[in-house]
Amino acid sequence: MAFSNLTSKAVLLYDEWIKDADPRLEGWPLMSSPFPTTFIIGTYVYFVTSLGPKLMENKKPFELRQIMTFYNFSVVALSLYMTYEFLMSGWATGYSFRCDIVDYSRSPTALRMVRTCWLYFFSKFIELLDTIFFVLRKKNNQVTFLHVFHHSIMPWTWWFGVKFAAGGLGTFHALLNCIVHVVMYTYYGICSLGPAYHKYLWWKKYMTTIQLVQFIMVTVHIGQIYIMDDCPYQYPIFMFIIWLYGSMFLVLFLHFWYHAYTKGQRLPKTARNGINKDQ
Repeated sequence: MAFSNLTSKAVLLYDEWIKDADPRLEGWPLMSSPFPTTFIIGTYVYFVTSLGPKLMENKKPFELRQIMTFYNFSVVALSLYMTYEFLMSGWATGYSFRCDIVDYSRSPTALRMVRTCWLYFFSKFIELLDTIFFVLRKKNNQVTFLHVFHHSIMPWTWWFGVKFAAGGLGTFHALLNCIVHVVMYTYYGICSLGPAYHKYLWWKKYMTTIQLVQFIMVTVHIGQIYIMDDCPYQYPIFMFIIWLYGSMFLVLFLHFWYHAYTKGQRLPKTARNGINKDQ
């Protein structure tokens, strides 16, 4: 009985909370509730940390070079497109890079931002293939906590971002992430072409630096809300979550940098020279 009452209260709270969702997203794929996203992420975590390695334990690793080349350069193209759309729907057409609130109107620009935010959210599911490729190729040493946590938390938190606040200053980190992914997946794409192209991958260390700069910029940008007077951003809680996310990943990536490049413990010898043969 107590469990039934608790469930009923949870349902009532959810129904009350979801009333404030953006009506423009009514009927959009995966946006009816957070449960489909939660199920996909849960399945992903279970597969890459438990089921997948067990299934591959007595099998030869898959040769996926051509598939990965297509995948990586496809993500580059998608990231370029999303970068352009984020710029054209606000960041290059009127946003101040300070107190930019969400436009809930149905103007062409506002709807363009909604579509871009949803596409960015959906792209996070596509990027789950990164880890699945690691598992199928038996590169389980690359399925680290940092990697799995990053790929899990992004689609889940972005469901709430798209559902309630598709636009405004909360999308700055998405714009930066798209730009960084153009660089990252270009690197992965070149790497997947084979050893003949590894001489072009001397800039791996600088790619990690770009990722660190990304998290610094996210943290500084979102931190402005705490020093601005009367910024009427509609969901301040999202600003705290983004600031926490940026700060946390800045620390995690600094930890990675220290072990990978300062102590040289996290990467194979070829990777220390700027080439990761496992890509």
